[in-house]
Amino acid sequence: MAPLPRPPKAPDDSPDDYVGLEAGAAESRARERGWPRVRRLAPDAVITMEYMSGRLNLAVRDGVVVRCWHG
Repeated sequence: MAPLPRPPKAPDDSPDDYVGLEAGAAESRARERGWPRVRRLAPDAVITMEYMSGRLNLAVRDGVVVRCWHG
């Protein structure tokens, strides 16, 4: 039997570092730091609560990150 795939490991990075940054700059920084997936959302967006390892979520209002979290 084939081994199970391993989920990508999230970079050792604090989500608090992204709050207050311009959305494009935050997304670029996340990719430079090794995040394989970056998702930009409205702060009040309705989303599923599925956890995806290796994903960084950016809640953006008026072009600025107001909240950031893993998964």
